[in-house]
Amino acid sequence: MNEWLVPSIKKHWRGFSLAAFLSLMAILCASGLLFTSGYLISKAALRPENILMIYVPIVGVRTFGTFRAVFNYVGRLASHNTILKVLSEMRAHLYEKLEPAALFIRSKYKTGNILSVLSEDIEHLQDLFLRTVLPGGIALVIYALWVAMLGLFSPSFALGMALYLLLLLAALPFISLIWMRKFHRRISKSRHQLYEQLTDAILGSADWMMSGRQEQFIVSYEKLEKESRLAEYTLDNFRKWRDFAAQALIGICVVITVIWSGHMVQADSMDRTLIAAFALVIFTISESLVPLSEAIERLPQYKQSLNRLEEIKNVEDKLTKQVMSKNWDQPAEWINIEVNHVFFKFAETEDWSVNDVSLSVPQGAKMAVIGRSGAGKSTLAHLIYGALVPSEGSVTLNGTPAHMIGEMRSKQISVLSQNPHLFDTSVLNNLALGSPQATIDDVVRAAKLVGLHQLIEKLPEGYHTQMHEAGSIFSGGERERLALARILLRNAPVVILDEPTVGLDPITERTLLKTIFKTLEGKTLIWITHHLTGTEKMDQVLFMENGSIHLKGQHAQLMRESDRYRSLYELDVPKHLRQAIEEPSSRE
Repeated sequence: MNEWLVPSIKKHWRGFSLAAFLSLMAILCASGLLFTSGYLISKAALRPENILMIYVPIVGVRTFGTFRAVFNYVGRLASHNTILKVLSEMRAHLYEKLEPAALFIRSKYKTGNILSVLSEDIEHLQDLFLRTVLPGGIALVIYALWVAMLGLFSPSFALGMALYLLLLLAALPFISLIWMRKFHRRISKSRHQLYEQLTDAILGSADWMMSGRQEQFIVSYEKLEKESRLAEYTLDNFRKWRDFAAQALIGICVVITVIWSGHMVQADSMDRTLIAAFALVIFTISESLVPLSEAIERLPQYKQSLNRLEEIKNVEDKLTKQVMSKNWDQPAEWINIEVNHVFFKFAETEDWSVNDVSLSVPQGAKMAVIGRSGAGKSTLAHLIYGALVPSEGSVTLNGTPAHMIGEMRSKQISVLSQNPHLFDTSVLNNLALGSPQATIDDVVRAAKLVGLHQLIEKLPEGYHTQMHEAGSIFSGGERERLALARILLRNAPVVILDEPTVGLDPITERTLLKTIFKTLEGKTLIWITHHLTGTEKMDQVLFMENGSIHLKGQHAQLMRESDRYRSLYELDVPKHLRQAIEEPSSRE
C-alpha cells in the first residue's frame, strides 16, 4: 500500500482535498435546500400577511438548489480528474515493475492473470477514493454536524439520535464487511479464472477450432461463468435486504424526529415551522449514511487487489532489486557468460527442465542450442538472460549472477523472438523502440542494414506510416527484420535468437539468417532453434534432450562424429541448400 497509494496521495493531496470539500458542500447545500423547503412550506401554509415574510426562504431555496448542482458537478469533475491522474501513474508504475522481469513473469503467470491485474485490480484501487474514502469521510462529517445541530435544541435527544444513527454508520457497514468478504473472494477468484480461460481461448482459437473441441470449451466456460453469476446473485440479494433495512431505519428516524419536534413545539422550545424542516433534512442525511455500507464492503476487494499487485512487484524485486554489482553501472562492451552445473525446475513435483548444464560463451561467440520442443532450450536462454534463478548451480555474466544484474540487463542482452510485436504507432516509433534516444538517421541506417529501407520508403507516409495501415504489408520475415533493426539500435553485446525463423519458408529462413549473422557480426549469439539450417555458421552447437546436453561441438565435427546429428541435419536441410553451403562462399 505504501508504494502504490501513499506516493499518489502525497502528490495529489490538494486535488483530493478540493474534491472532498466540494462534495461536502454539495451535501450541505442539499441539506439546506430541504431544510429551507420544509420551512418555506410550513411558513406559507400559515398564510403570511406579506410575501416579504417568506422572501428570504424563497431566495434560500433557489440559492441552495443552484449551488447544490454547481458543487456536485465541480466536485465530481475534481475527484475524477485527480483519480484519473492517480490511475495513470499507477498503471505506469505497474508497467515499470513488469517490464524488467517480463520474461520471468510470462513464465510464472498466465496472460489472463496479468490482464486481470491491469484492468480489474487497478480499477478497484481507483474506487478506493471515489467510493470508500470520500463517502466515508463525508458521512462522518454530516453525522457530526447533524448531532451538533440537534444538540442546540435538545442535548438528550441529540445523544439518542447519535446512538440510533450508529446503526447506519457502524452496525450495517460492519455486517456488510463480514458477510461480503467471502463472496468477494469467490467472485474475484472466478473472474480471474474467466480472464485466464478466455484469454487462452482467444490466443489459441485456431487450435480449438482445428481440434474440434469448441463445445467442450464452451461448456467449461459457461460452468465457470455460472458459478460467478451465482455468487454475484447472492451478493445482490444481500444488498437489496441491507438497503431495505437502511431505508426502514431512515423511515423510523423521520417518525422519531417528527414526534420529537412536535413535543418541542408544544413545550414552546421550537417554532412549529421547523417540524417539516427537520423531518425533510433527514432524507439528505440518509444520502450520506446509507452508501457507507457499500463503501465499507469493498475493503476486501482493495486488499486483494493490493496483494496481487504486491505479488507481481515482489517478482520484479526478487530479480532486479537485489544488490547490483558496481560492474553494471554502465553497459559493458563485452560479456563472458559462464554456466556452471545448473539445474532448474518450475515446480518441486516436475522433472528438471535444465539438468546439470555447464558451458562457457566468450564475447563474440556464436552458439546454437537445438533440440525438440520441451528439451529445455528456452529455459536455458531465460536462465542466461536472468529471467529465471537456477535451482542449483550458477549463471554469471562477467562474474555477476545473471538474475542480479537488474535493469541494466536489457542493455546487455537483447532477445529476437519468433513473434515480434508491432505496436499501433508509426513505423519509426516501432523501430526506435530499440533505443528511445535514436535519431531518424540512426533508424534509417538500421533499416538499411536489415534491408527494410526501400520497402518502408514505398509506404504511404514512409517511416511515419501508422502501423495499423502497414501491419499487413509486413510479412513474417519482414517483421523479424524490423525486430532485428531494434536490436541493432539497442547495440547490446549479447543477442538471444529465440527461434526467429519459425513459420518461415526455407528460402526466407536462410535469407533472414544470412542477414542476422552479417549484421550481428562481433556480438555474442545464442540461437535457440529446432531447425538445423544455419548451424554451419555457429562456433558451437549444443543438442539438448530432457534438459541435458547430449551433443556438443562444431557443425563440421558433429557431422563427422555423430550419426544422429548427421541424420537430423540431412532430414532438416534440403539437399539443394546443403549443396549451396558446401560451395565456396564467393558464390553465395
